Amino acid sequence: MVMEKLGDSLQGALKKLIGAGRIDERTVNEVVKDIQRALLQADVNVKLVMGMSQRIKERAMKEDPPAGMNPREHVIRIVYQELMEIIGKGAEIQLKPQTIMMVGLQGSGKTTSTAKLARYFQRKGLKAGVIAADTFRPGAYHQLKTLCEKLNVAFYGEENNPDAVEITRNGLKALEKYDIKIVDTAGRHALEADLIEEMERINAVAKPNHKFMVLDAGIGQQASQQAHAFNDSVGITGVIITKLDGTAKGGGALSAVSETKAPIAFIGVGETPEDFEKFEADRFISRLLGMGDLKSLMEKAEETLSEEDVNVEALMQGRFTLKDMYKQLEAMNKMGPLKQIMSMLPLGMGGMGGVKLSDETFQATSDKMKNYKIIMDSMTEEEMTDPKLIGGSRIKRISRGSGCSPEEVRELLKYHKTMQTALKGFRGGKFNIQKMMKKRLGM
Repeated sequence: MVMEKLGDSLQGALKKLIGAGRIDERTVNEVVKDIQRALLQADVNVKLVMGMSQRIKERAMKEDPPAGMNPREHVIRIVYQELMEIIGKGAEIQLKPQTIMMVGLQGSGKTTSTAKLARYFQRKGLKAGVIAADTFRPGAYHQLKTLCEKLNVAFYGEENNPDAVEITRNGLKALEKYDIKIVDTAGRHALEADLIEEMERINAVAKPNHKFMVLDAGIGQQASQQAHAFNDSVGITGVIITKLDGTAKGGGALSAVSETKAPIAFIGVGETPEDFEKFEADRFISRLLGMGDLKSLMEKAEETLSEEDVNVEALMQGRFTLKDMYKQLEAMNKMGPLKQIMSMLPLGMGGMGGVKLSDETFQATSDKMKNYKIIMDSMTEEEMTDPKLIGGSRIKRISRGSGCSPEEVRELLKYHKTMQTALKGFRGGKFNIQKMMKKRLGM
């Protein structure tokens, strides 16, 4: 999950609010203290946290809830709005021809993000190419070249040329017919004068439409200093925050964004190209507060899955065979780790009624899903189409063929029946818990 520790702490604070007998000044102060603690532990700038805390207190006690909204929902709405105020709206990324310059310190994930960004535009139907202008770090050329080859992205570089400005100029000519041209510049371990000078010269040659600064989510309070220096040098138009999955604090990077007013453009939430998302502030805050992000989940499904992966029409008509379930398991595999998918569901759906699932539970569930596929691989076409045919003798045969116990085969059949019943229940329904929650809170 994105910034898991911060999300858990904020959700804990809101649960305290929901469980309170009445919403008075004391309750609001307690909740605000919990939110303060959560943000400070995540490395969010003290000044930002204190300013936000004061605004929440004042608004919660002075503002009347809008019509149809109870005091609890009103305070949650205020927290949501104030978090949005700190983070700001995401950068506007237009799907049209443009040149992008990537800047950042060494180790920030800049080179990997360059390739992922090219892949993002490629998935949107644009022709993208990358220019390797990092002549400082040994291995940068080969790393970017390998990444681009894996992603089938056009690559331009001159391995033995030490002049980054010349490489940029030549690369822009070579990729002239491409819609998107992304220049990966050099990083350093610190903001040195020669790095700043080189960036300014590349900026003058490339004349980029966007200058994205790449920040490591775990960098802490140094993020603000970096952001100001890069902004003063080339004028940052957007920020890419990397390594924002799991244990990353992320608050320092979010503070830097707030202080420089440079909007977040993308976030990296994992290692694969699919774990690179266009930043949407409302979705991000929704996930942090446990409201889920069904829109991102649907987009991820649309980008990752083909029509062959899931026969939606058949499912909605209640036709759900073991073949369909097999495809469904393969489709989930394509979408990424189970934990990441579940983090996009609102509490009560992804969290089993708001109870946080452990890493061990996620792993056990993933292992079980793999076992189910192995069991189904030992079934005949006839059995996959009509599971009712599978009796005692067939269960024994499938068990021997798959190396799984008869109990595991029966468990799979029971799981299939449960899924089939659930799908029949959803048939014709228009259930959208996230939309319902946001509408209720006026977000």
